[in-house]
Amino acid sequence: MSVSNEALATLVMVAEQGSFSAAARALGKRQSTVSECVANLEIDLGISLFERSGRQPQLTAAGEQLLPLARRALAAQDQLCLQARALAAGTEPRLSLVLSDTFHTGSLEAALQAFATQFPHTELECLVGEQDDVLALVRQGRAQLGLLCGLAIPDGLLASQPLPQPASTSLYVAPQHALASQPPQDEAQLQAYRQLRLNTYGDTAPAGGAGQCWYAPSYLLLLEMTQLGFGWAELPDWLVARYAPELLPLALPGWPQQRSLHAVWRRAQPPGPAAAWMLQHFLQPPAAG
Repeated sequence: MSVSNEALATLVMVAEQGSFSAAARALGKRQSTVSECVANLEIDLGISLFERSGRQPQLTAAGEQLLPLARRALAAQDQLCLQARALAAGTEPRLSLVLSDTFHTGSLEAALQAFATQFPHTELECLVGEQDDVLALVRQGRAQLGLLCGLAIPDGLLASQPLPQPASTSLYVAPQHALASQPPQDEAQLQAYRQLRLNTYGDTAPAGGAGQCWYAPSYLLLLEMTQLGFGWAELPDWLVARYAPELLPLALPGWPQQRSLHAVWRRAQPPGPAAAWMLQHFLQPPAAG
């Protein structure tokens, strides 16, 4: 029995999107095509993957068991394609990366130094984005490779791999802020003060409130707002250490926090030799010391 990667990707997309119509829109296909693909997969496997009696399809018990295996099969295929492209001839003339500010630029600087020698004729572009903005740029093909914080498997269109070094974040205030002289004992006490929060361009617009939250699309802008004493914010520790060492961390239980970093790329367009080289560099464990 042979099962195509297209069928597995369709199964994963329907399960994640929650309906055949939503999966069809995400995949750019007709709903009938998606439904037929899943039905043929069920025939090939000899089992029902979805219960269709309700308003929306629900995974059967067999479907629940096979979904993780489908994801792993797709991930293995992604790795195979990645390695094959890295070995193939023909380097891409331009590489665009989109990176989260939670990714330590020290790691990027080391990668760029080696990249300049390894691929001297490849044009390189580095963009900055967070969360949904990173995903959108990669989905659109605006960037070939993205690095972002706190995401495992985004969807059936994107492949991902975790990076070995997590991002460390803490809660910070400026020395002139009231919380600097009256440190809170728990996070509940923070609610009396304005929070500075990340809100990407891809996020839903925040609902109007009493002015207790200010929003910005990047950690660097949040850092500057924190420096000016406008409120408290969760910020990457490396960013504060390099650009705003005067900021004070709030010593609360559970902080600092370690959050996973992931690399993402379009499954339909695996990284070429230059992007694959960059990805493999990021996947190397950090040097000791």
